[in-house]
Amino acid sequence: MALQGPEELLEEPEDLDEDASISPAEEITLPAGPGAEDEPRETVLLPWDRFSAWLHCICVVGFDLELGQAVEVIYPHHSKLSEKEKTSICYLSFPDSNSGCLGDTQFCFRFRQGSNRKSSLGCFLESADRDAPPCLKREQGHYYGYVYFRQVRDKTLKRGYFQKSLVLISKLPYVTFFHSLLKILAPEYFEKQEPCLEAACNDIDRWPTPQPGRVLTLPIMGVVIKVRIPTCYDKPGTSQLVQSTQSDSSVSIVLPTIHEVDLFRCFYPVFFHIQMLWELVLLGEALVVMAPSPAESSDTVLALVSCISPLRYCSDFRPYFTIHDSEFKEYTTRTQAPPSVILGVTNPFFAKTLQHWPHIIRIGDMKQAGEMAKQMKVKKLKNLKTLDSKPGVYTAYKPYLNKDEEIIKQLQKGVNQKRPSAAQNAILRRYFLELTQSFIIPLERYVASLMPLQKTISPWKSPPQLRPFVQQDFMKTLEKAGPQLTSRTKGDWIGLYRHFLKSPNFDGWFRSRRREMTQKLEALHLEALCEEDLQERVQKHTEVETVDLVLKLKDKLTQAEKEQLPVRPGTVSKLRSHIEAVILALPEDLQGILHKPDTP
Repeated sequence: MALQGPEELLEEPEDLDEDASISPAEEITLPAGPGAEDEPRETVLLPWDRFSAWLHCICVVGFDLELGQAVEVIYPHHSKLSEKEKTSICYLSFPDSNSGCLGDTQFCFRFRQGSNRKSSLGCFLESADRDAPPCLKREQGHYYGYVYFRQVRDKTLKRGYFQKSLVLISKLPYVTFFHSLLKILAPEYFEKQEPCLEAACNDIDRWPTPQPGRVLTLPIMGVVIKVRIPTCYDKPGTSQLVQSTQSDSSVSIVLPTIHEVDLFRCFYPVFFHIQMLWELVLLGEALVVMAPSPAESSDTVLALVSCISPLRYCSDFRPYFTIHDSEFKEYTTRTQAPPSVILGVTNPFFAKTLQHWPHIIRIGDMKQAGEMAKQMKVKKLKNLKTLDSKPGVYTAYKPYLNKDEEIIKQLQKGVNQKRPSAAQNAILRRYFLELTQSFIIPLERYVASLMPLQKTISPWKSPPQLRPFVQQDFMKTLEKAGPQLTSRTKGDWIGLYRHFLKSPNFDGWFRSRRREMTQKLEALHLEALCEEDLQERVQKHTEVETVDLVLKLKDKLTQAEKEQLPVRPGTVSKLRSHIEAVILALPEDLQGILHKPDTP
């Protein structure tokens, strides 16, 4: 915000030297922890606020011979779902009949939020999101549904089967955590019914809120779960495991991760093509995963989305998608090119409906095989007729990068030596991380150079603007500072970057970086104002000019607190005291005007 005041007080920013450069580490490094103000203010929590920070609601979906799937119960009872949302939950909470899921099955889905709902936790949630890694930020326009489905024979029922799902609806992508929670909650519910849900909701409403960086102890129905919510300040690729101590005698479960799926298990049927799949996800290509069950479908889609971490996947993705989905027509139409979305499906109908999609992954059973899967060539799309087709990747896509044979040999050796699945998963996760970092570091380096020098920031001028991203200029930097510095992988990196710069993932990444850097400029501007002697400054000006300046400074402070700018500790309170000193030097009638609370 420009502090537009008397001409002598404020000047327009000078043109910046186009060749000026900075050290990324000096100028745009964000603080290693929350930095909006000295201490976060205490949030006044209302009944059910703590519950709402974790879940929107808990649903029970049953099967009625006349009505079909129906939402039988919603907890807490005051939770609101539109009819469209209820319909989505109904159809997505049951496996397709062809899946043949007997016993207990767990999977997840994702669906569009029907309407905007304001939360009394708005400010807190924004703060928590700011410190969360990109892949763990709260969903804005979608909900996740975490499902525990039970299907068992029951001769007393006309259908001959008991079929019911317990579903947790949340904005949080904590897939591992919520599946673990359901393993505790669902068996108890199927045995004790609704009183059990009421008790569980009350337990959750006593939990601490999911603040990144904190180790949380979460009691639920006599069991205690201990977890740590990751932060964006954690070193990528490291898992800050929750350490058990002697005082943890009451802890029943310690979760090493709240969100990571087993990448090796998910990619095992097609792992000869992992590098090509990484490219397709990076570029936001339309992908469909055809799997025998919702569990395998949802795990594979989540694995695909996470393989470009720490980059956030910015397109739509549906871990489990059915023909009843409200977006079915939108996503299966042949009148336009397939959208940038990853779909997970199990219904054989999709083999025909999505035959025009450019990239199709067919997944077989994910049971860990003792023998190595035979190497599979990329298959032609015309060979995909039904879901009975062999596992593989059906596409005409030609990767930009050469295949990395080393990672394939390493994983093959692990299978032959019966290396633990956790170790195979760690090797594959590290490979994807290093590949993504090698790709993104040149972009980070170039974008950092768009940041104005700190010395160009003057308290009495508007903060300088970021320089624009020029594709040609970025491409020139790749010759000397490209991915070849950190990656052994050869190939057409330039072509990959050109394609990526047109993708939704680049657009989402750059918007996020530009917002962070703009906030950093605003924060530096605020810190520069804080160092000024306001009383000395206003002595040369009229009362009207002084009042005008005070109002603009108060607006800037309000905006800074709202956006939680990453300023040095004490900056906001120090500037507020400077403004107060200026106000107290004014006549009483003007003091009264300036001390009036801001109108919302």
